[in-house]
Order: sequence, then C-alpha cells, then structure tokens
Amino acid sequence: MPEIRSAEKLQLELFSQLATCNPFLPKRIELEKQVLGSEFEEDGIAWSRRLEFTDRERFNVTKLTDASIALIKKIKQQAESGKTLSDESLRHYWYVVIYALLYRHIVYQVPESLRKPESTAKIWKEFLADYRLLVKLPGLTEEITQSPGHLFAILCQIHRAFFNIYTFILGESLPSVQLRGKVWQSIFTCDIDRYRRTLFDRMSGLPSLITGPSGTGKELVARAIGLSQFIPFNEKQGKFREEDESSFFPLNLSAMSANLIESELFGHRKGSFTGAIADRKGWLELCPAHGAVFLDEIGELDPALQVKLLRVVQQREFSRIGDTKPRKFSGKIIGATNRDLGEEMKEGRFREDLYYRLCADRIETPGLREQLNHRPDDLFFLTRHVARKLVGDASDSLCDQAVDWIKTNLEPDYPWRGNFRELEQCVSSIMIRNEYVPGHTRGSSVERDDWMSDAIKAKLTADELLQRYCTWMYFQTGGYEAAARKLKIDRRTVKAKIDQAMLDRLEKG
Repeated sequence: MPEIRSAEKLQLELFSQLATCNPFLPKRIELEKQVLGSEFEEDGIAWSRRLEFTDRERFNVTKLTDASIALIKKIKQQAESGKTLSDESLRHYWYVVIYALLYRHIVYQVPESLRKPESTAKIWKEFLADYRLLVKLPGLTEEITQSPGHLFAILCQIHRAFFNIYTFILGESLPSVQLRGKVWQSIFTCDIDRYRRTLFDRMSGLPSLITGPSGTGKELVARAIGLSQFIPFNEKQGKFREEDESSFFPLNLSAMSANLIESELFGHRKGSFTGAIADRKGWLELCPAHGAVFLDEIGELDPALQVKLLRVVQQREFSRIGDTKPRKFSGKIIGATNRDLGEEMKEGRFREDLYYRLCADRIETPGLREQLNHRPDDLFFLTRHVARKLVGDASDSLCDQAVDWIKTNLEPDYPWRGNFRELEQCVSSIMIRNEYVPGHTRGSSVERDDWMSDAIKAKLTADELLQRYCTWMYFQTGGYEAAARKLKIDRRTVKAKIDQAMLDRLEKG
C-alpha cells in the first residue's frame, strides 16, 4: 500500500513538534514560521502579553488552527483513498488532533467557564463529538491515543496554565521570556507528552522553590504554578472531579510569629494551647489535591517548623497541633525567598535536608534592571501596565508623563533596587506629585569610597578586589545574570564572590 505524500509527512512532523513544545520559548515562534511559511507574520522572539492583544487572538494562531484542520482533512482523504501512515506518522497525526482539539474547543473559552458545570458540559459534548470523528483513522490505536476525558482534562489544564503565565508574568526581554518558559516546565516538565501520560498526577508531590530579589514577582510566579495544577475530569458525569474552590493558599512567614505560622499551616485541636477554643483546620488540610500552599519568605522559617515541614515534603503527611493523628497532604508546596539559602545553611539557619527536598524545581526571578538591560523598551510597556492599574482607560497620558520623567531625571542605568514594586511606587508618585524621590541611593558613598580607596592604595588582594567588585556590580544591576554580563564572567562566579556583609551595608545605604 502506498504511503501518504512526503509534503504531508513533513507537515505532520512540524505540527507534532508545535503541539508538544513549550509555548513560551523562542522555539515555538520558529516552528510557527516553518509551518506557515510566507503567511507567517513577525511577532517578537516569543509569546508575551501585550496590551493591544487582550481582545483578539494573534494572527499566526488563527492561521495555524486553520492549517491543522486542513492537514487533518488531507490525511483522512488520503487514508480513505487507500494510502497508509507509518507508525511515526500516526503518532504525529495524533499530535495534530490534540492541537486541533485544543484550539477548536478550549483556547477560546474563558478559563472560568471550564470550571462551571453547565458550560463545561456543553464544551465537553462538542469536544467529545469532534474527538470521535478525528480519531477515526486506520491504524490509530489506543496505544497511540488517549481517553477523551483524560485528554480533555489535560487540555483544560494547558489552557489554564497558559492563561496564568501569560497574565501574571510580563515583559518581552529575554529574562522574562526565559522565566515564563521555566514556569511552564515547573507545571508540565520539559516533556509534555510524558507529563500527559504518566506525570499528570505526580507533579504536585514535587515542591517548587522560587528565589530572587524582593519586588520581582515571586508570588505571581507561585500563583501561576499553584493555580495551574491538574484536575481530573469525570467522563460519565461530564464535569471535573474537584469542586471549584479556593486552591491557592499564600502564607507570608516573615509577617507572623512561629506559633501563629504553625497554627495557620498545620491547624490545631481544641484546648491544645491558650485560645484554642475549637478544632481548626490548617491550610495543609484545606488545600485540595489540585491546590498549592505558598510559603513566602521560607528562608525565615523557624528551625523547629523546618523539621515539621520536612515531614510534609518527604512523607506527604502532617498532624494538627495537639494531635498525633497523621493526616495526608495532597496539594503542592511552593516556597519563595530572597535570601541566599546556601549562606543560610552555612550559618546553620536553614536545614540542608529541607533545602535539597525543595531545590529540584528552582526558579530565579530576574530583577527589573536585568530585564531593562536586555530590552530597554520594556520600561514603556511595564509603565503602561502600572498606569492602567492606577487610572484605567486614561493610562496613556500618565504613562507618557512617567516615562518622560524617568528618562529625564533618573540615570539610564538606574538600578531599580526595589524592582517592579519600586516602579509601581515611582509611577504612583509621579501621578500625585510629578516627581519621585528614590527611597535609597546607589549605595552608601562611604562604602563605595572605602573599597575603591583600598583598591587604589593596593590594600586588596586580587581575590578581595574581585569580591568587592562583584558585590558592587550585583548591587547596581539587581541580579546575578545582569552583573555577570557587565563583568563578562560566569554568573556562578558572581554568586560565589558576593560579600554579604558589604551587600548588607550597601542596601542599608
């Protein structure tokens, strides 16, 4: 029997890569170009949120959806005329089916509608009918395909995750692009096909650790991960198995006492301590299987509670205060800190065994200065985003006013030590007073003069000089990557050479 044409084989292979790639990395755009050819419209180095695209889909996506449907029709017509597909081509065809089902039935839905029983039932009915039609192809066995209910659950998760990452993590600079790509991997790993088949109900058991300077959006990253966990779908009932309930539980550990943290996290029994007038469920108990508990500033967690948290991470169980009954934790743990946990472990303030349980999935958020070093135009985009939150539709004039003020009054390499949070305060201040007074300078002049004077007087060894200079550059740029680019050395060298005492003095000003 003759095989399908080579042109369709190539299109199948490209679409299969498109269906399984990380949508936030530049590879996605490269594949779009290859599939669409001359019809492709230039659209940046990777997918990122732009205010002008909030109400309509990208041109390339619409064309790709049409192309996937057209390709499926061609393959089915050739199969009906007696042509065959190799096992590899059949697998590629299945990926095209996945792509088509995602974009025909899921992507254009508001994420909330995919959790409401009445709207979900309608979407599922249409999805199932299309699924049954598309999988009718000679040789397409159950070993290649997957049950429609499970595929529906996975595709809804993909849509939810894309929406969360796209909404929460802004910027078109390479550091922002890489951050979105890493968050996607935290949810689906680097192999989404393996995730779809075997890892979908296991990833919640792996904690995530988010590190980076203050004000860089660590909680937004945590929300994107925590709100994008897998939720099983019940085919018979036509609805998701978990109720639409709160699924993200943030706890700022630096703002609470150790006793209060323990009670909030683990819960307690009536009478277990003064004021415990009733049994109380903690967040570990309230968190559903598709949810996440976010421990912000985990580097400040009391050592005694670190031991209890280690048990949760290792054994997936805990006990309420005053109770010995073990209870299962079925959600995901996400931690975040701006501290150097390596240094904290050296000083004995953070347990090594807990750290190594947390660090398998580690994400570092880039500083604002690092983003602007790569793409200065992001200042305008991010300022406009802040302005929209402040004044709504009247944001254009405020954005122009703020950007003009910043460019006129702040140095081009202003470090933005407070990162995005500082930019928010800057725009707010300009709106109110048409000026912004930074809460810190570029570092204590005394500290700067001391180390530079020591260098000029040859009082520093080469290693000491490198250590001071790396610390100074890290302080100026706000990130290891940015400092490394300035110094033209490896980021690991910068990190290893940071003088924490000097950094603390600089930050205190």
